[in-house]
Amino acid sequence: MIIPCRRSPSFTGKCTDAGMALYKIVPKNPYYFWSVMSLIMQSISAQDENLSKTMFLPLAERMVEKMVKEDKIEAEAEVELYYMILERLEKYKEALDVVRGKLGEKLTSELQSRENKCMAMYKKLCRWPECNALSRRLLLKNSDDWQFYITYFDSVFQLIDESWTPPPEEEHSLEGEVHYSIEQAVKFIEERITEESKSSRPLRGPYLAKLELIRRLRYRGCNDEYKLGDPEELMFQYFRKFGDKPCCFTDLKVFVDLLPSSQYTKFISQLLAVIPLSAAAEGELALPSDIKALQQHLCVVQLSRLLGIYHAMEKKQKLAAVRELMLRYRHGLEFGKSCLKTELQFSDYYCLLAVHLLLDLWLEGEETAVWQCLTLLEEGLSHSPSNAQFKLLLIRIYCRLGAFEPVAELYSSLDAKHIQHDTIGYLLTRYAEALGHYAAASQSCNFALRFFHSNQKDTSEYIIQAYKYGAFEKIPEFIAFRNRLNSSLHFAQVRTERMLLDLLLEANISTSLEESIKSMSLSPEEDDIPWNDLRDNRDLTVLFNWDPKDRDISEEHKKLSLEEETMWLRIRSLTLRLVSGLPTLSHTIQPKNSEKTAENGVSSKIDTIRSLLQQLEVAVDSGKKFLEQKIQYPVLGPPPTRMAGFFSNGSCQCQTSLFYLVSDIYELDTNGLEDSAEIQERIGNSFNSLVERLTDLFSKCKGDLIEVRDGTLKTHPSLLENLVFFVETISIALWVSSYCDSVLRPFKSNMQKKKKKKKESSLAMPPVFTHFLDYVAELQTLTSNVIDHIRGLEIILSALKLEELSLKDTLLLEEEKKFTKTVQGKVQSSYHHSVQEIGELLKKRLDTIKKLKI
Repeated sequence: MIIPCRRSPSFTGKCTDAGMALYKIVPKNPYYFWSVMSLIMQSISAQDENLSKTMFLPLAERMVEKMVKEDKIEAEAEVELYYMILERLEKYKEALDVVRGKLGEKLTSELQSRENKCMAMYKKLCRWPECNALSRRLLLKNSDDWQFYITYFDSVFQLIDESWTPPPEEEHSLEGEVHYSIEQAVKFIEERITEESKSSRPLRGPYLAKLELIRRLRYRGCNDEYKLGDPEELMFQYFRKFGDKPCCFTDLKVFVDLLPSSQYTKFISQLLAVIPLSAAAEGELALPSDIKALQQHLCVVQLSRLLGIYHAMEKKQKLAAVRELMLRYRHGLEFGKSCLKTELQFSDYYCLLAVHLLLDLWLEGEETAVWQCLTLLEEGLSHSPSNAQFKLLLIRIYCRLGAFEPVAELYSSLDAKHIQHDTIGYLLTRYAEALGHYAAASQSCNFALRFFHSNQKDTSEYIIQAYKYGAFEKIPEFIAFRNRLNSSLHFAQVRTERMLLDLLLEANISTSLEESIKSMSLSPEEDDIPWNDLRDNRDLTVLFNWDPKDRDISEEHKKLSLEEETMWLRIRSLTLRLVSGLPTLSHTIQPKNSEKTAENGVSSKIDTIRSLLQQLEVAVDSGKKFLEQKIQYPVLGPPPTRMAGFFSNGSCQCQTSLFYLVSDIYELDTNGLEDSAEIQERIGNSFNSLVERLTDLFSKCKGDLIEVRDGTLKTHPSLLENLVFFVETISIALWVSSYCDSVLRPFKSNMQKKKKKKKESSLAMPPVFTHFLDYVAELQTLTSNVIDHIRGLEIILSALKLEELSLKDTLLLEEEKKFTKTVQGKVQSSYHHSVQEIGELLKKRLDTIKKLKI
């Protein structure tokens, strides 16, 4: 009974009853506490927080208190559950008493579980003396535990701000001695460093704690930081001690803002001076002789990038720096000859840093630099096939160049697992369809959706296992995880784009639009996206970055990116719902009577369409205002949406006009042909306007996709994106035209019957028929022209001899030439594949146009 209850969140009440029923039959604690946990589950899922805190949680608390009084608490999980209830009820004092009391002795499965829970409650109760004393005591046991240094400093400064002094004749606190002054904190840290020097294993914590204390003192404007020493000297000593460890850079990264900018170059020179480098001959590059020296030098190079030293260089200096970094990279491969394919090479970061420098040059207008980036990354990947950073950077750069074909294979080789489909899946789904790789787009959406759909089942299983083994504290975490994925921005995007893609590939080709929409259970009235709860789960820092703070991805960038993604999702969702509303308006042979129609509820369908159209206008206006800010994300930051292209190439105006045309056609259908000259004229003008706009959109698709100028290769991915938007817009035009056809065909049939009855050959045909036939003919001509243009692009791409191209740059070494050919071949093949898929789809759409004859 418990297991099916647990699989469905709506049965939590029954689960409580089932647990108690089992306990009455077999009085064992697990059954009783299943019931208690089910009450907590009800409190979590309750919409009303007040109900949760006044009914479910107090009832759960009373049930556990009963067991406590009867001394029936047996397991650690039961104590954890009691603690969880009290914490959720904000009874922090009672929770603290439980942890510090006899029941707390059962908390043994996790290291320092009891101390961590005490610390959490002390913080909630603002009992800073106890916080300080406990963190101090724990640091005396383990002076390398960073979390307790943070708590120690937080509590010291809280006590200073409160002017706290210890009671004269009593214990300082429940946890022992308290430090409440800067002098005591300084002395304590110095003592930890002295202790560390006696330790057999070097500990980083005390040295970093000293820098952290200086940082805090400086932030508060205190004049006591001098007592701890000069930050530059402290960092230098830290480097000497830990510079050969890969963590040295990330440790010091946090504290570089303690250095004055005027000292950056001197600091780097000071670090370089202590690295054992040796040159084979005079005038040659001094290289490390072992892995330790290589790690030290790598740390200095990363710090140089972080401090902006590389950014300040001129073009020639940057090119020289790239050349040096690649020499060091290739030399470092000597140390990794015995590495397995699954292991990373020791010198991989040199290659990555060289690529970052080339990206700087590319952004400054140096076109050849981006091809060198790809060349170096492909070379790096050949030596280090498991390096995820090489693959991720290749994915980003190929996508920026408009080449998606190599990306699918690279992403597949990353072997993304579980939650990664949500955190890094955007790298794939953002570009697949936008660059015309429809089959790959469909596949990438399937990967993501499979994960999201299995999440519901999987988390239910996790919850069942947590019940089974008494891991009650994990259950709310599993529920929060499930909710987070259900509200994922990426999930909503992939679901919407997948349905639009399916309609694009199938509707009115292999199946009718109506059947396609029915199979997806789409309804224009329903909006199942949780707009207010959308969660941005993207990992925007997945790529390593050594840029200074002013060039790095900021919280503001993340916020703006989420805003942009949400706006674009709203436009796409409304477009999908408007398309799904077309079949609901399909023509019926019943006589049209506006009042009857309203009574029968049919008018609500067009009202829904008109309401969605208004919402689309509002969303488009919001998007345009957002783009007016001209936001520039860092090159390795969040990729911008397709919204800018959608507005600038005219697709937005075309699609909006098409949906307004639906409203006019419906009005004609409702009122009949008689006395509808004004509506017919409006429809005729709309047809003419649409053809003009579609022709203008086509004009923005013209041009060479890959251009060779003065020996330099340049791609034009925006032309490819415009072609994709054209195909989408022409598809919507066809779906709307099919609706027009379904409305006009019965009218024409009735008129022909009237002709036969009256035997009049000169009965004038209403102008709307001529307008429609002319419109369809022009659509057919335009689509044929676009297909011819695409055929021309295919011929040009096939004839392009990129292997004969010699990039005009001295950086290209012999061993790099084969990788350059590989890169250029991949880009050429990808563009060829894109235009082929777009051309094939357009041919199918042309066949559909030819069937439109009223």
